[in-house]
Amino acid sequence: MKLLSIQAAVAGADRALDPAKVLSLPNDADPLAQALDGVDRIELNFPKFTDGRAFSQAFLLRRRLGFTGELRAVGDVLIDQLAQMQRSGFDCAVLRADQDAALAKRQLDRYGAFYQGDAVFTAPLFARPTALGAQA
Repeated sequence: MKLLSIQAAVAGADRALDPAKVLSLPNDADPLAQALDGVDRIELNFPKFTDGRAFSQAFLLRRRLGFTGELRAVGDVLIDQLAQMQRSGFDCAVLRADQDAALAKRQLDRYGAFYQGDAVFTAPLFARPTALGAQA
């Protein structure tokens, strides 16, 4: 998972992406009702740490709609949420200003693989086409 500081995100660390290809969804929007043609990145908002509706949005976008572009978590994003974000289908997170990127990376590295399937790798670990025990 790609991690960005709020400063890097505001400064436009990914300026190569056409703004017309970025969709920003509030956490109460229905992802199934969105037109995704030509969209390369969807930003899902976490207005508060305790509001997890963006997890459901991410899962719907990956599993039901087959969205293959970037899913970016923005807003009140804390280190504690990163593993669940990754398993829900997010590939990028913009950390809240008071969060340490080095600690966030360490948190993600803590869990190298999960036995169960998730939003991206639906098969359990033993049934993935890679060698037994290897992360897909």
